[in-house]
Amino acid sequence: MSAGNDHIIISRRVFTATREAMWEAFRNPKALARWWGPSGFTNVFHAFEFRHGGTWDFTMTGPDGNGYRMQKHFVEIDPPARLVFDHPDATHGFRMFIELAERDEGAEMSWRMAFDSAEEAGRVRNIVVAANEQNFDRLADYLSEART
Repeated sequence: MSAGNDHIIISRRVFTATREAMWEAFRNPKALARWWGPSGFTNVFHAFEFRHGGTWDFTMTGPDGNGYRMQKHFVEIDPPARLVFDHPDATHGFRMFIELAERDEGAEMSWRMAFDSAEEAGRVRNIVVAANEQNFDRLADYLSEART
């Protein structure tokens, strides 16, 4: 990673699914609530306005029982290829770029998280990279179940 990108965290995975199936797993709030977040987390959605300028307001509850209220704002929605949203937060604000691309073996999902500062990214990098992998694991499980 170059010095100019020290505020960015990138996670990628190829899934054995179509872009459309992956897009639907994100666009459908009932599906998204099932797989969003690291292992052991659950979600309750208070608002999910999947449109440009819309709000995604939810509470993630961790395995320890602690709830984390979050709000995101949709900036760009380009089905089934690209989704951009802001995660405004005083401790770790970022803009998330999600891109879906067709591959021979399925579809690749790429998450690029552009944090407000390099310090913020550095502080959460190890936690975020591991959490994103767990999130991808949950999505893979969801996609597998949806196919059967």
